[in-house]
Amino acid sequence: MLKKSPFDIILSKHITEKSRVLEQLQFNTSNPCVKKCDAPKYVFIVDKRANKQEIAEAIEEIYSDKKIKVVSVNTINTKPKAKRMRGRPGVKPGFKKAIVTLEAGDSIEEKV
Repeated sequence: MLKKSPFDIILSKHITEKSRVLEQLQFNTSNPCVKKCDAPKYVFIVDKRANKQEIAEAIEEIYSDKKIKVVSVNTINTKPKAKRMRGRPGVKPGFKKAIVTLEAGDSIEEKV
């Protein structure tokens, strides 16, 4: 069986307001319920055929220079949505998201 490249599995980082909130949960100390969330979470767009084990291995391989450890992976399949463009019907393609939880203290972001 051919080994997939980690860049074939992880397509891109998914940056939205909600994903940025998940990344910053570890630094939030104002809310007592969120204080115990010390592990950072990052959201990625992944290949639809990739499983959780492949996603975890690919993240660890891509960020091997930072020596991160993936604790868990949660996946979400989003369905295609009907859209209209210039009065004509069309479809916005579906995709698969992976929410990756790292060990406490690990980070993907560059500190500036």
